[in-house]
Amino acid sequence: MPAIKDKPFIPGVTKIPLNVPTYGRAEIDEAIDSLESGWVTMGKKVKRFEEMWAKYIGVEHAVMTNSGSSANLLALSCLGLQPGDEVITPALTWATTVFPIAQVGAVPVLVDVDLDTYNISPEAVERAITPRTRAIMPVHLLGNPMDIDDLYSRFALKIIEDACEAHGASLDGWKVGGFGDLATFSFFFSHHISTIEGGMVVTNDGLWADQCRSMRAFGWIREKDEAERQRVAAEHPDIDPRFLFLHAGYNFRPTEIQGAFGIHQLPRLEGFIAQRRETAAYWNRELMEYGEYIQLQQERRGTRHVWFAYPVMVRPGAPFTRQELQNFLEAKGVECRQIEAGNMAIQPAMKHIKHRIAGPLTNAQFIHDNAFFFGDHSGIGPEQREAVVGYFREFFEKVW
Repeated sequence: MPAIKDKPFIPGVTKIPLNVPTYGRAEIDEAIDSLESGWVTMGKKVKRFEEMWAKYIGVEHAVMTNSGSSANLLALSCLGLQPGDEVITPALTWATTVFPIAQVGAVPVLVDVDLDTYNISPEAVERAITPRTRAIMPVHLLGNPMDIDDLYSRFALKIIEDACEAHGASLDGWKVGGFGDLATFSFFFSHHISTIEGGMVVTNDGLWADQCRSMRAFGWIREKDEAERQRVAAEHPDIDPRFLFLHAGYNFRPTEIQGAFGIHQLPRLEGFIAQRRETAAYWNRELMEYGEYIQLQQERRGTRHVWFAYPVMVRPGAPFTRQELQNFLEAKGVECRQIEAGNMAIQPAMKHIKHRIAGPLTNAQFIHDNAFFFGDHSGIGPEQREAVVGYFREFFEKVW
């Protein structure tokens, strides 16, 4: 598909969107092949993409779903959480990190984040733990890797990595998604690679993978291995084994078209990441001179940030507001938005969910009020990079 860099770019006129399509002729042809074959529901192409993704992340099992949100709910469903059990997660995240915790009957416990990385604060996690705590669900926010090993070294709890925005991010050379007991990814349109909609649960635990496969398809035993199917069928001779359900599952099955997109998108992922990192490095260098007034997200030593987007935070005491800077950029055609769903604790939907706020959410609220992001993606070339820096310079000349 044509990227914005392939079209004439006029600074201040041509829009710089949050994202652009990443697919091309190969994905379209593979999808057409699925349609023409007559097999459009989950099949061989989904399985192939699962195998490719597991190898890429470095885990034993990958289970594709119809969305990243479904992947979060499916992963949480593996833990056997009971009513009143608590799962600690950052207040600064997307809604479907928090909502699935409540949907499985557990209590989301919202804690504060680090102001430099936007990721969950281990110290806030420590203060939030109670006898009811069963798991932690950290988020690699905007593709910035969270130190999961640090959490494991401090806490004897199950960990589900929400890596939905962190395709290919790594810590000390190991890709995120391979650290937690389970991890989730999203292949929504705006992510590093896309199956249009789609998600993935990954794990090294064969039993959890088997449970995920069954639960994504209603809890059907036909998604289990042959030996398990025969065992369960023998225990229930009065039920047709073709229609025997072992778990209270969901319909989270992906389509073959999603698998078709995935098997051609994944080989391009490293190129997409390299381009995002090059763009972010350029902006980091050029915007550093305005560090008195704006703070840029920090990439910790030993990590590979994959820049789902490019965030900017206005510092306390700046002679302008976040909204003024954001409005200026948007008037120039740079599409902007707040950081994720902002501070989830103040979202009105939380009034209908049993949850707990553990400690002050000072940083989450500050980021909510004072930060935003704009696109860093494969559609941005040198002209767009330079234009964005020019817009910042023009804004600061007006301010100063």
